[in-house]
Amino acid sequence: MQVTRRRRRDEEGQSGLLGRRIGRRVSRITAGTTVVAVVATGSGIAFASTRMFGTDQVGQTTDKGLVVSGDQYVNPIGQRLVINNGKIMSSSLSPDGTHVAASVTDGGMALAIVDLKTWKVQQLVGNNAAANLRIPGNDIGQEGPTYSPDGSQLWLGQTDGYRRFTVNPDGTVANPTFVSIAADGPKHALVGEAVFSPDGSTVYSAVNGQNRVVAINTATGAIQQSWTVGNAPRDLIKVGDKLYVSNEGGRPAKPGDTTMNSYNTQVPANPSTGATTTGTVSVIDLANSAAAVTSIDVGLHPTALYAKNGALFVTNTATNDISVIDTAKNKVVQTIATRPWPEASVGYEPDGVTLTDDGHLLVTLGRANAIAVYRYQNPLEPVSYVGLLPTDYFPAEITTVGDDVLVSNTRGIDARRPTTAAGHGTHDTTSSLQRFKLPDDHAIRAGTAKVFQQNGWTKNSVEVAKDKGNKLPVPVPQRLGDPSTIKHVFLIVKENRTYDQVFGDIPEGNGDPALAQYGENVTPNQHALTKQFGLYDNTYDIGTNSAEGHNWLMQADNPEYTESSAGEYLRSYDTEDDALGHQRSGTIWSGAQDAGKTVRDFGEFQQFLTKPAGASWQNLYCDTKNMAATGANTAYPLISSSPIPSLNDVSVHGFPKFDTAVPDIYRYEIWKQDFEKFGPANLNMFWLSSDHTGGPPNGAAQVADNDLAVGKMVDTISHSKYWKDSAIFVVEDDSQAGLDHIDGHRAPIQIISPWAQRGAVDSHYYSQITMIRTIEQMLGIKPMNQKDSAATPMAGAFTKEPDYRPFTALPNRTSLTAGLTALPSCGADVPAAQNPLAAAAPTATVPADQQDVAAKWDSWKSQQRLTGPDARADFANPAQMNHLSWYEAHDWTKPYPGEDMIVAPENVPGALIPSAENDG
Repeated sequence: MQVTRRRRRDEEGQSGLLGRRIGRRVSRITAGTTVVAVVATGSGIAFASTRMFGTDQVGQTTDKGLVVSGDQYVNPIGQRLVINNGKIMSSSLSPDGTHVAASVTDGGMALAIVDLKTWKVQQLVGNNAAANLRIPGNDIGQEGPTYSPDGSQLWLGQTDGYRRFTVNPDGTVANPTFVSIAADGPKHALVGEAVFSPDGSTVYSAVNGQNRVVAINTATGAIQQSWTVGNAPRDLIKVGDKLYVSNEGGRPAKPGDTTMNSYNTQVPANPSTGATTTGTVSVIDLANSAAAVTSIDVGLHPTALYAKNGALFVTNTATNDISVIDTAKNKVVQTIATRPWPEASVGYEPDGVTLTDDGHLLVTLGRANAIAVYRYQNPLEPVSYVGLLPTDYFPAEITTVGDDVLVSNTRGIDARRPTTAAGHGTHDTTSSLQRFKLPDDHAIRAGTAKVFQQNGWTKNSVEVAKDKGNKLPVPVPQRLGDPSTIKHVFLIVKENRTYDQVFGDIPEGNGDPALAQYGENVTPNQHALTKQFGLYDNTYDIGTNSAEGHNWLMQADNPEYTESSAGEYLRSYDTEDDALGHQRSGTIWSGAQDAGKTVRDFGEFQQFLTKPAGASWQNLYCDTKNMAATGANTAYPLISSSPIPSLNDVSVHGFPKFDTAVPDIYRYEIWKQDFEKFGPANLNMFWLSSDHTGGPPNGAAQVADNDLAVGKMVDTISHSKYWKDSAIFVVEDDSQAGLDHIDGHRAPIQIISPWAQRGAVDSHYYSQITMIRTIEQMLGIKPMNQKDSAATPMAGAFTKEPDYRPFTALPNRTSLTAGLTALPSCGADVPAAQNPLAAAAPTATVPADQQDVAAKWDSWKSQQRLTGPDARADFANPAQMNHLSWYEAHDWTKPYPGEDMIVAPENVPGALIPSAENDG
């Protein structure tokens, strides 16, 4: 029996120190695998119960399970095998049921072979030095790998074809060769599922990037036939003489359709949300090669296909249901809802399905860390819901092996891979396999309560005000629509820093000074803001990188499409320009618009940027000084835009999107002119990206530039007439670019308002999701999915008595022009005096014995697409980028934590994600 991605088939205060601590310090406990007893779900409360975390920390094991960064506990049923070599994108069971082949990413590997008898990883394949078998490139597609019917071959999908292996008698693979599928202009093949013919002579391939299915001769690699299907074909299954393919992007566009781009194809899409509006399954008749390909309408974002006993099951990840197709009639005869929590209708993301011999239909709910269990009889008889079983983080694959149920969990136990470094990073990713005997229905029903508790699902989590009469405004209303003291929210999104990198030097918080790259003399404003408005030392970003991080902030989720695309980012990265990356329930800005609120966007989620000639970092720096001194408009107007109409319509196009060759103080001046002319909207979104580093100045200079821009923005807002009813949230999109001694997902966050708590250290567990829920509650925005519906608003971060004292920005203490090879015409930046009690600011001085290696890093940096019109967040390999920023922050005098020498780019050890041409 073969098992491939998501398809299992049986058929073919201001004046002092931080003086008040909220919460308690909790020591970290190593993650375990013990399954705890079931705990009953709680009674209905007004706010959802992610408050259950208290001061728990990510990586800690409690009686509820292991704490992960996505507002969840995990404690799976059965046995767990942690794979410390990255995230599983897809997996297959060998025909004899003895091995699992899992495609993995984010750990320098492409493939892991697991021996189910020994329950151990037997072989690793990739371009990392630790691989047992080396291959050139570790890019992997969403689907596969695929075993041949006799188990003698294994095909692994990659960018433009398949890596073909022979399978040894012991289950390991050997003799890698490449079967190529040519690119079609700008469209790479980006292969999806592969299916063998029964005799093994032909492989049928869903060519995701080219909207077609091809038949490949397994002996020669030649393409024998090609069929045009729907948009983004993904999974593929053969039932009798028919091939069925799930088209994640739906049908081809028709005249009159509203469309958006998806990998150089215009697909039907919603103009407000930018999400696709159709989903289809194409049917290819292999017995009649001249027959036209037909299409069956199903739910949105169809992914997994599974066939048994005349029924084809299709998981629709965006509409959160299962289409049941009668394969004799090629007609949908039943739709099964996979929405177990009545409070929210989206966000569960069913992505794997199988049917047991005794009639249990099992569906993995990726974003709920659960398996939904149903009783099934036949295609026409409605299923009956039994309950839920807990899994590890983001289950995707599911099948049966004898009496066992086998599940592949994409994120395993989160970013907890063992490391020799002095802390954790978000790219310390794991995955896991899980196996168990299916309990009886009574035990499954009892397990449902455990899943509810681990997700924080409670009754009345989203209460809407029925009477908007004379209620006293509070900062965070208990019910949506009740009055708030906050009328203007400013969401400032920054780039990539961990808590320890910025705040590790603050003794009142839970920081590690040894990991503080950008302490007080680099970030004086952020440090001053913590003293005035509080320090949050137990707050987490969820994403591993920018593609995920911006989704979490704009959509309160990283949709399944982006989650499953992490091994091959050529189709899209940040997903602004791919309709497949947008959830059907909308975004934070479309939700604000639906609530009757105004929105202004300054760069966030922008895809395109044009710059006039001469708009170098140096010229923009001098232009900034001129705008500040004279009030003149910019001499170098930059234009950014979004392909999503609802966002583009509220965007300030002169505010640049991501480009590390644009100073953040330039962005501040552009915003300030707009603010003084028009005032703020109800929701104001910003992308201030200099702290990503990698631009013309060195890393410390860019972080200092970002810090100064944030300080000036807070200064301007807090000295304006809008201050009295404003709240400013400062957050990183992700925290991937460094180490943290608690967890790589722990990140700095700041809440700034007259209504914010003052001078406290708050150690409660918070996340980006709880922050977004807080903004929703303030502005009356309906939560977007089950994740933010379950999140507890950060009501405790605010007070009922305002303190209107403004914030006054501090001058930068690190030179903003440090590290430039050519100074701006207006001269070098001269920083203010440093705080002698803080770590000295970097000077951009390279010792003589390190100049050769520093030159190699300069050459490496010039190739990373960090600046210019094609600038792309996170194009650079993260391990290398982290090393460079560490070296620059310590003036090339300290090796990276856990290492004993400064190394050149090619010698950076540790985890690697796909090579630069495939990474985002």
